[in-house]
Order: sequence, then C-alpha cells, then structure tokens
Amino acid sequence: MDGFRVGEDAFEVDGRPVRLLSGALHYFRVHEAQWGHRLAMLRAMGLNCVETYVPWNLHEPRPGAFHDVSALGRFLDAARDAGLWAIVRPGPYICAEWENGGLPHWLTGALGRRVRTRDGEYLGHVERWFRRVLREVVPRQYGGLATGGPDARGPDTRGRDASAPDGPGPVIMVQVENEYGSYGSDKLYLRHLTDLLRAEGVRVPLFTSDGPEDHMLTGGSIPGVLATANFGSEARAGFGTLRAHRPEGPLMCMEFWCGWFDHWGAEHVVRDADDAAAALREILECGASVNLYMAHGGTNFAGWAGANRGGALHDGPLQPDITSYDYDAPIDEAGRATAKFWRFREVLAEYASEPPPEPPAPPPVLAAPASAALTDWSPLDTVLEHLGTPEAEYAVPPTFEELDVDRGLVRYTVTVPGPREPYPLSVRGLRDLAVVYVDGERAGVLTEDEPVLAAPVAGHARVELWVESLGRVNYGPRTGEPKGITGGILHERQYVHGVRARALRLDAFDAASAVREVPASGTARGRPGLYRGTVEITAPGDAALELPGWTRGFVWLNGFNLGRYWSIGPQRTLYVPGPVLREGGNEVWILELEGTAGTEITLS
Repeated sequence: MDGFRVGEDAFEVDGRPVRLLSGALHYFRVHEAQWGHRLAMLRAMGLNCVETYVPWNLHEPRPGAFHDVSALGRFLDAARDAGLWAIVRPGPYICAEWENGGLPHWLTGALGRRVRTRDGEYLGHVERWFRRVLREVVPRQYGGLATGGPDARGPDTRGRDASAPDGPGPVIMVQVENEYGSYGSDKLYLRHLTDLLRAEGVRVPLFTSDGPEDHMLTGGSIPGVLATANFGSEARAGFGTLRAHRPEGPLMCMEFWCGWFDHWGAEHVVRDADDAAAALREILECGASVNLYMAHGGTNFAGWAGANRGGALHDGPLQPDITSYDYDAPIDEAGRATAKFWRFREVLAEYASEPPPEPPAPPPVLAAPASAALTDWSPLDTVLEHLGTPEAEYAVPPTFEELDVDRGLVRYTVTVPGPREPYPLSVRGLRDLAVVYVDGERAGVLTEDEPVLAAPVAGHARVELWVESLGRVNYGPRTGEPKGITGGILHERQYVHGVRARALRLDAFDAASAVREVPASGTARGRPGLYRGTVEITAPGDAALELPGWTRGFVWLNGFNLGRYWSIGPQRTLYVPGPVLREGGNEVWILELEGTAGTEITLS
C-alpha cells in the first residue's frame, strides 16, 4: 500500500489521484457528546476530510502539566468512525481567534519576542509539546497501526477492513507551522519544526499555509514541504501567486474563509450563501483541493476567545472576539444546516465520487422554556477571598503573566498618599479593562483608549482596580503581549508604588465544591458578584441562555463554563449544548463583573 502522498500535481491515495474536500471543525469548540453529529454533518455536506487545530495552551496549562491531550485522539477516532480523513494542525501557534493564538501564557510571558523563532529555550518547550501531542497523531496516520481509517463509505478506501491492525488511519497530513509568513521569516525555525515532526514519527505529508502574497509565502514556506494558501475569494489570482512560488505540487486552499468571526461591540458579520458558493466553485474549477474554514465553528467556551488588533498592521485598538464562533459557517453553532450548507452541498456533489448521505437527525432541543431568579449572591471581594490567589504586595503592578493568570481578573489595590489635593488618576499600559473603586465607591471604567479616571482623586484614598483580560491577541505582531497593568498607576505624573494584587483565575470555578463554599451575603441590589440559583428542566436539549439586564461576565451551568456574555453585543444569548443539561434541577452560576438590572435568566 502506497498510502497518502503528494504527487506532482495531485494528492494520491495508493497511487490514485484524489481531491481533498475538507472542512474545519475544532474538537475543543464542540461538546464531546456532539462530535459524532457534527462529523456526520460534514459527510452530509459532501466532504471526505475534517481539519482541526490543536490548542497548546488548553492542553499544557503549566509547563510539563498536560491536560486531556487524549481528547485529540478521541476526536480522530470519531473522524475515522464517521468515514473521514483528518488533517491535523498541532501548532505551536494556531491563530484560530483563540486565546494567545494557542500559545501558553507562561511561554509568551517569559520569552516575549523569542517565541516562534530558533531560540533554544522556546524550542525546548515546543519539543516537549510535540512529543506529547504526536502520541495522539502518529498511531493514527493513514497506514498507521491498530486504529483503522475511513470506512468503506470513504471515496478511496473501498473494500478495506477499517478494523484491520495494518489498516489506514484517518490522519493524512500534518501542518508544520501556521501562517508563519504573516508573522516571521526564520527559516531555521521552520526547518527545526519539520525535522522534529519527522523525528517524532510523522510519515504523512507535511504542509504550511499562508496568505497568497509574496512576503507571506517567502516567509512561511520551506523547500520540500507542501505550500498551501488561505483566502476567501479570487481563487485564480491566489493560486496564480502560489504557482509562481511553487510550480509543482497539488493546489489547495487550506482555509477557504466562507464566513467570518465577530468582535464585541461591532456588527454581526454575514456572508451571502450564493457568493460563498460561487467562490467555492472557483476553487474547485481550478482543480484544487479545499478546506472550508469553518465548516462548523462551534463555541469559545470557558473564556478561551482571543482578540485582534485593528488597523492595517494589526497594531491598533483591541478587538476582543465574542463567545460564539458560529463564523456564519454552513453548519451553525447549534449544528443545524443553513442555506450555505445546502448551496455548498450542491457544488461539492459535482466533484465527489458518490452522492453524499442525508444529514443526521438534528439534536434534540429544549422542550419548553425555563426561567429562574438567581437570589443567592456573594460580593466579588468574598469570591476573591475564597477562590482567588493569596494577596501580595509589589513595587509595581504585576502583569497577569507574572501572577500566572491565563483567563480571569486581578484586583490591584493602591493607596494614594495624603493629604494632597485632587489630581487625575490614570493607568499606563492597561490591558484590557478596569472597573475602578475609590474608597469603596465605584468611580468609573478605564480602558486602553480611556486610561484616565473622569473625576480627580484626592489623597489619602484607597483605590481598587478590578482588571479583566478580554482575550489575548491571536494574530499579528502583538501576539503574546502581556495582560493586566503593564506600565503603572499614576497620580498626576507620579507613579504610585506599593501595589497589592490578588488574582481570580476562571479555572478556580472548576471545583464545584469550592464554589459552593463561597458564603452568600443577602440581597444583591444589582451589584457585581457571584449569583447562584437553580433552573428546573423537564426535557433537556440544546438551548439558548438569555440574560436580560445582565452586563458582563461568565456563566456556568452544572459546572460547565458557557463563556463570556456582554450586553454591548452583537451576541445576545449563549449557546447551551444539550448534554450539559439534566432533567430536574440545574445549577447556575453567574460571575457578574459590572452590575445587573435584574436577576432573571431564561433557557429557551
């Protein structure tokens, strides 16, 4: 058996030319109980392959401490069972509108500009990560051992015994680095990653993916490794640029951007289904393979959404990504077929070897709306005391990275000495948002763009700044920048030293028993804090969580973090996967960071 290979002008399986019709589906953005349904939807759209990133920061939250890396292996097994090949993009960097582009906070915090280069300390961390993640990939390569591959429904594995010990596995390609030409030009780094993947047992073809521009392709591609292009339209022009750099090899659009993502406070982005279908047809008319980005977007659960920087050079204002990663994809956030799904299915059917199967039955939805009032309340100070890190004093404000905070918030406390007359109080290097209290009274909200408190502060005064990270930058030259207060706190032009800091990490809420021990403090009166209650469900199913009157924070249902909500929109509800709910009482926690006009929530 020749396996899967890159031919002179086409991909080949066992010597036969094939066209990859792939769709992006990130296992970490979909509840595991729903993987099978979403993969079946890819098959029903006419795809023969699934592509996924692997987020390093999710799976190695601290150096050498790995968390559920085997989820990738379980997903690849699910892809095999669904009759799909798999393309794996293990990082180190993934972009993906994901926190820090997938790079761990402890890595970028310590190494700064040395990441994604030949730097020896950085590469040592990458080697440890690759050794661990590739344990899930190498045994599942096409032609690998003991795991089988796409079943007889797959277009190029007919008649093979998918359960045979020497049968094909689902993994057909592995990425070296992601859109590196949009960031750097260190060829020694790319060569080291290539050699590392081969040394760790990756035998399937390797590839890079970059925008179809000269500087991106020269910076991000490497001789001997397949180069692919990412774009959303004008396929002939894009492939023309790719061909100028690579006269031979299969053409592939590794990311066909058939939709787009949303930012908090901006308009919801939609791409017309007919326009997207026409762009897909142009790709296929070029004789190319394609990967739909996204085929199904899913959700940025647990505060893992990233952020971008505006402007042509991606160095402008912060643009945090919303919790939904629906992406206006052909399969929506709840797994339902959209108009774009049916248009893509029509186009793909002309290039598939057999008609696609019918879509699976949709997942069950909540049988009836259910509401609850959350009357159990604890102030933020109490939550911080029971779930936060110990408070310590520093000469200058420590960053989130120095406090080992990936997702969450930090309370910085300073004393403005006195007596002194009122002067402006400002924060230099604030990332991203601070709710400020002066002597216990709310005094305003500061941001990067508005770092000066509206009313001057007289001394002697106690000032608290509750600083929240809205997501680390995932693309461009400011990827990996630190969070929190990266400069200092000033009264007039004078730095205020002796800063006390205490952190509240979101993963502190993973232990339900610890959250239940946080004491309640009576009537909330709309103040920030932790709200708790129970919502009764008769027949669980997929639902939308409505939060009328709530401002900004996070929601947990039965201990599952649904992600961030924010009243500025465009997202108005949070997606609730049906498997999270149960018949009877369902425990709800809301960490409200601004204040709320009500205590009601509704599942609909």
